[in-house]
Amino acid sequence: MVNLKLITSNIRFANSGDGIHDWSARRPLLVEIYKNFDTDLLGTQEGRYEQIKELDAGLENLVLIDNHRNWIDERMYPCLFINPETIAVHASGDIWLSATPDVSGSSSFESAFPRLCTWAEISMKSSGLKMMIVNTHLDHILHTTRVKQIEVLINEIRKINQHPILIMGDFNESPLTEIREKLISAFKLKDPWSEKRYPEETSHHGFLGDKTIGDRIDWILIPEKFECSELRMEKRSFANGVYPSDHYPLLATVIPK
Repeated sequence: MVNLKLITSNIRFANSGDGIHDWSARRPLLVEIYKNFDTDLLGTQEGRYEQIKELDAGLENLVLIDNHRNWIDERMYPCLFINPETIAVHASGDIWLSATPDVSGSSSFESAFPRLCTWAEISMKSSGLKMMIVNTHLDHILHTTRVKQIEVLINEIRKINQHPILIMGDFNESPLTEIREKLISAFKLKDPWSEKRYPEETSHHGFLGDKTIGDRIDWILIPEKFECSELRMEKRSFANGVYPSDHYPLLATVIPK
């Protein structure tokens, strides 16, 4: 049986005001988590160009998929990394979650910042199974904005995809809303966290760990016919109480069918 090991992880932008949680202190901790999980597929959110390139340099077994992208320095991007030993990439792209999704850096629907999703058509080298992987990061202010953004994502992905689809990211939204239901309905997906009947809990902790309460805003949605043998938030802090990010990475082992 072939497993697909994947992570979605908001890495937090490099902020000089983060004190002990400065990016330079956190980056090696994220790299350690990704490496120790023997990751096939990694989706990150909230990194700018220099930050992503620094992360990429430390990920010896993962490769950044960005050949399609003309980076805008001030923008924060969701990114996909793959293990080239287990995953082949056939196509990739960005979709800006706006009224003009082909226009880089475009913003609509009262979004606080331009938001986007990135996608890759991949195949698993062990089985040849082709899939579409989508990683996104939605607006952090308005629910109505997020609804419009996810509708753009659905409409644009439908135009290009013919394969089973797996969607992950930072949705800035509780899974118990219409946004998750729109995705599940559009692409015949399921939320393995809910399927396993895990209790809802916060995935964004603001460097406070379990002292915070809130919604699970980081999700992985998988095809209905797939199974998920492992799913957890990585809640570790490291020396001196440093957390790898202000979000818990979400780690999953998926069994494609």
